Amino acid sequence: MENPIDLIAGLGVVPVIAIERVCDAVPLADALLEGGLPVAEITFRTEAAADVLAAIRDARPGLCIGAGTILDRQSLDRAIESGARFALAPGYDPEIVDAAKAAALPFCPGVMTPTDLTLATARGVRLAKFFPAGVAGGPRALSGIAAPFAHIGVRFIPTGGVTEATIGEWLAIRQVVAVGGTWIAKTDDIREGRFADISRNAATAVKAAREALERRT
Repeated sequence: MENPIDLIAGLGVVPVIAIERVCDAVPLADALLEGGLPVAEITFRTEAAADVLAAIRDARPGLCIGAGTILDRQSLDRAIESGARFALAPGYDPEIVDAAKAAALPFCPGVMTPTDLTLATARGVRLAKFFPAGVAGGPRALSGIAAPFAHIGVRFIPTGGVTEATIGEWLAIRQVVAVGGTWIAKTDDIREGRFADISRNAATAVKAAREALERRT
């Protein structure tokens, strides 16, 4: 089975999704797969998150599922039990970093400042979520923050404020593995059953990311 981080890096984009109902899990998975995006970060911002992960795991194993907004050990444990193959958080908590490492789960804690990153890298973190990417200063800010850590191989997934129009700017930074895309599968679109729109968004995002990665090589 392919390493989920390698898969994400190859795509250059991962959809960040808050889904409210388990009944929408499989249609969502199908929409993403149809759009050529075989990965999804299901955030633990809703009560349905763990059950959605489990439903996709069981019905659509071809979709690489991860968990987002992991704020505590309970959420981490539920994500692992539900089939999450990777996880992310908006901030840095050493206890969760250690627990994810013990479970051999690829985990990406959130950072916004050099101090955050210093603490995280001291714990062995080499993949961090730059969040909230837009508020924190955009690609220029990340380039400045990343520079002193480049020699130890730190990489990033900027999320929060990234748009389809700015994918190229983010992926021009060589330390960026992929961007987190909240626009691809919005909660309202899922709730209203606009899965064709989600599929189109996924396809457009994949194309934009691929072109950006090709320019970088």
